[in-house]
Amino acid sequence: MAENNASETAPAKKGKLKLIIMLMVVVILAIVLSVVGTLWFLGGGLPGMGEDDGETVEAAEESFAPSTYVLIDKALVTTVQAQGRQRYAQVFLALEATDPQALSAAQLHLPLIRSQLVMVLGNSQFNDLQTPEGRRGLAERMLMTVNQVLEQEGEPAVKRVLFRNFVVQ
Repeated sequence: MAENNASETAPAKKGKLKLIIMLMVVVILAIVLSVVGTLWFLGGGLPGMGEDDGETVEAAEESFAPSTYVLIDKALVTTVQAQGRQRYAQVFLALEATDPQALSAAQLHLPLIRSQLVMVLGNSQFNDLQTPEGRRGLAERMLMTVNQVLEQEGEPAVKRVLFRNFVVQ
């Protein structure tokens, strides 16, 4: 009888082991399918499928160019127009560009650029320089001035003019 009891319990263990393995396979398959489905709907396809995927990745990598900066060491100091009073403005600037050649050209022509920027700053209204919108407008006018100077010299343009320090009194 001992032999009969041993043979009856062994198939039950094999059945439970088989059930556990099948459940694990089903769970893993469900996880894989959900990941693939998510990639398909969110990404527009799976990686490696389609011929243009490599081209768009390369184009995205080529289009990004990190910015570099040039600090203008000396402050621009000038008087600004006010209502019957003499006011002063002091501005420390930096130039931003994605093309290093534009920054080296800006350094080469820095005396001319500084002169033009002092004129732009001096033509500003004191009340305008006290507001964020007025300072943004000044930065845009300064950018146009710098790019005009660089364009006249046949050089590439800079991206932005940044204020490192800005004081009016």
